[in-house]
Amino acid sequence: MKISTVQILKVLYILSWIIFVGLCIVAGGFIVNAFFAIKNPAVVKYLWQQVDLSDLFKYDHGYFFVINLVMSIVAVAKAWLFYLIISILHSNKLNLLQLFSKEVRRFIFKISYLALLIGLFSKGGANYTAWLIEQGVKMPDIQHMQLGGADVWLFMSVILFVIAQIFKRGIELQQESELTI
Repeated sequence: MKISTVQILKVLYILSWIIFVGLCIVAGGFIVNAFFAIKNPAVVKYLWQQVDLSDLFKYDHGYFFVINLVMSIVAVAKAWLFYLIISILHSNKLNLLQLFSKEVRRFIFKISYLALLIGLFSKGGANYTAWLIEQGVKMPDIQHMQLGGADVWLFMSVILFVIAQIFKRGIELQQESELTI
């Protein structure tokens, strides 16, 4: 049995939807729990996915909200990335017969910049967490706070940027060949 590209794209479309919904739940969990912490500081110990930031909340409310903001930005950016994947797979802009199109190039640039944003905020959040630990605040592992893997996101953004530049050049060559004919 041979699996076609169209079938693989359909499976990836469904998988992207599942991941997107999960990431939206994670992002919503971080954001909603930050607001619950304002109303009832006792729930800080039982935040989303048992990320215990109660020591940080006791140490300083401002630092607590900065960490929550960074975790929320990273989670929302990841969800946005999968939204872009869903939108390109759902729309008719993805033409498998003519891949070098401006829409695909824009898509690759967008996800490249989004991966860069995720990487920068993850790295910043991890560094901020390390600084807080040096100050004597007990902090959970950055993996539990969804801030790990910044180097992978930065590496991916560079690779996607290079691919976007290749697509840009492919579009230029395609337009030149159309003008020649």
